[in-house]
Amino acid sequence: MSKNNQDVLNRPIHLKMLIGFSLPTILSMVFMSIYTTVDGLFVARLVNTDALSAVNIVMPMVFIATGIGTMFGSGGNALVAKKIGEGKKQEAREDFSLLLFTSFVVSLVISVLCFVFLKPLLRLLGSDDNLMTYCIEYMYPILIAMPFTVFGMMLSMSYITVGKAHFGLWMSILGGVLNIVLDWLFIAIFKWGIAGAAIATSIGYVTTSIIGLVYFFVNRKHELYIVKPKLRWHTIIKSCTNGSSEMIGVFAGSIVAILFNNILMRMAGSDGVASITIMLYVQELFNAVYRGYATGIAPVISYNFGRDDSVRLKKIHSISTKIILLASFVLTGVCIVLAPTLVEFFAGDNQSVLEMAVHGFRIFAISCLFVGINVYSSSLFTALNDGKTSAILSFCRTVVFLVVPVLVLPMIIGLDGVWWSMPIGELLSFAMSVYYFRKLYFRKVKVKLWLSHSFLLFYVKIQSPILIVCIWVGVVCGYTVYRGRVDVCTSGGAVGVQQTKHGAVRIIRSFFILI
Repeated sequence: MSKNNQDVLNRPIHLKMLIGFSLPTILSMVFMSIYTTVDGLFVARLVNTDALSAVNIVMPMVFIATGIGTMFGSGGNALVAKKIGEGKKQEAREDFSLLLFTSFVVSLVISVLCFVFLKPLLRLLGSDDNLMTYCIEYMYPILIAMPFTVFGMMLSMSYITVGKAHFGLWMSILGGVLNIVLDWLFIAIFKWGIAGAAIATSIGYVTTSIIGLVYFFVNRKHELYIVKPKLRWHTIIKSCTNGSSEMIGVFAGSIVAILFNNILMRMAGSDGVASITIMLYVQELFNAVYRGYATGIAPVISYNFGRDDSVRLKKIHSISTKIILLASFVLTGVCIVLAPTLVEFFAGDNQSVLEMAVHGFRIFAISCLFVGINVYSSSLFTALNDGKTSAILSFCRTVVFLVVPVLVLPMIIGLDGVWWSMPIGELLSFAMSVYYFRKLYFRKVKVKLWLSHSFLLFYVKIQSPILIVCIWVGVVCGYTVYRGRVDVCTSGGAVGVQQTKHGAVRIIRSFFILI
């Protein structure tokens, strides 16, 4: 960490300082999310909505790559930043170099395995025979670029650690602009279709990743750069453990995306998959704001944690929760009011997709009230080197609290159940995050971190019954499915819920059976 960066980190903690420190990362995350969003926009407009559905089916593989990169990036950089704060500069460089090499090997192995089992993998992701060709065309370039995608994610977080968040921003802008230009060139001019979109995205990742590697090889002015790594298994394990929450979150997000795709393919066909794709694209742009802020201030938290400065840590947390809550209300309002405009960019002239996506997106938008705190809470515990708590939060958020509603609600209320699963899952996660905020102690100084906003106290009071109900719903869902009491049937190319009323009655009856 350079002297200039240390000076920044040692400045008094206030709103302007945190916003200034995180703004480049926020913009960087937004531009990174544009990579795939632009693909979807060009594919929807210049190819067709079936191709757009294929992009969403393949998207979990992109999530896997970003998940690996985020795991090594967030977990590793929290460890590196802490060691720099402790004055262990050479060890920090060696760990940084080791984690770069390890992430490359892991991502390369995964990429090769995906090539070997490509078609079975695509069917698992939700593809049918009609979409298989589109999926294969999009998948090939994505898999080739996977190691570079991982590098890109890890390096983008490393720029923050060395106090060069602005450089990371310029890399994201370069990648985003390059993707847009190449999308237009490959799809509109060369007529390469969906493959052109994947190639454009891959070139964007490869270009920015190579520049980043050269930067950390050549630039020796900063205290963090690539050196000959020393194999330390505890460093790899600690980084993976510490960053496991982010990886779990991304991986579980892939699972949820697969569930969405499979359920909607059965209930509403390719139009349903296209609708959820549009919603996820738009939501991803807004969620990038939360991730950018949480990632941007993570080095500040890790640095002060390494120095045992509990006063500054409490102030960071207090200001951060207020910023996030305010942003949550603003972004939720924007999503609800501008839903038709945002969706129309992707849906084009497909009226069926437009109507379905606008209706679903307005329900989806409610989740924006809670996403910010959920993203921040996971990042906070990672920055504090408490990977266990962070992993618990991410796992419960993306698996327990979201998967259960996705499986249960469509059986009860049909297609709307798919849309409502996201807000309900995020609300339950929000309650759990607040619960852990109340219990948080800085391990070295034993100073309790109190909530920064009285608004959260309500959720603390209700969190216990909410968690109990959520667990109970999961048990009921498993029991009901096991006994085969709810059936889904296919009719006229779309799936409807058979005897929805009776299914709901049976689920309710299951509660009393389990008492």
